[in-house]
Amino acid sequence: MITRAHLVIRGRVQGVGFRWFVTDIASSFGLAGWARNLADGKVEVVFEGERLAIEAAISQCYEGPRSAIVSGIEADWDEKPEGLAGFGVKY
Repeated sequence: MITRAHLVIRGRVQGVGFRWFVTDIASSFGLAGWARNLADGKVEVVFEGERLAIEAAISQCYEGPRSAIVSGIEADWDEKPEGLAGFGVKY
């Protein structure tokens, strides 16, 4: 079943390539969605796809790229995906 997760990732996650890291994760799990930096220093991510794939992607987000320090991830699940195609970075 296709579902959607909306994430807000806290920590040292800007200026470390986190959005590109998430793009690679999404590609490896076949997920659609997007990632963007927030003004408060967090990164916002939306994943759409199979729930198990999203859960695996979230686990990898806790690791982040080398220079990142993830202090927490808030995830809101929505069973009604928007039908996004592909994964991109928003500015």
